[in-house]
Amino acid sequence: MTPDRESCCGVISQRDSPTNEENLAPKPLASLCLRPVRVLKGEFTLQKYLLIAIGGALGSIARFWVTAAVAGRTGIRFPYGTLIVNLTACLVIGFTLTFMGKRVDMNPAWRFLFPIGFIGAYSTFSTYEWETLSTLRSGAFVLAALYAVGSLILGLIAVWAGSAIAEAL
Repeated sequence: MTPDRESCCGVISQRDSPTNEENLAPKPLASLCLRPVRVLKGEFTLQKYLLIAIGGALGSIARFWVTAAVAGRTGIRFPYGTLIVNLTACLVIGFTLTFMGKRVDMNPAWRFLFPIGFIGAYSTFSTYEWETLSTLRSGAFVLAALYAVGSLILGLIAVWAGSAIAEAL
């Protein structure tokens, strides 16, 4: 329930036209709730971007905290913190997308907040792994292998190239 006694179960109001200034006015943060978000072609949905931003901020903070906490205990000789972040992100994205996919009655706004915002900022490695698994599940084994190996090799080449360019400057 929002402060103005509107149900959070309904669909958020949609803008009638891009010139409707009433719906462009900022809403108080307390009135935001996770309501289903309908996205029509060409429509701007501020709530979607706000949910992604909030999730992204929390995911970035969580990544920093986990990495720093692990590095403080294990040192920095091997990137245990990054490894833990990547593995926990893979576990969480696998659970979250499967759980949400099985519950059609679940509010779609959660997808913007958690898997896209939070996990997206926490680790993009989990997205890479999820896409590889999805490709494998579809039966496209060669495509999945090309994607996995190509991402690894081309990613290393891109990191090397970026580093070489920075060193050259």
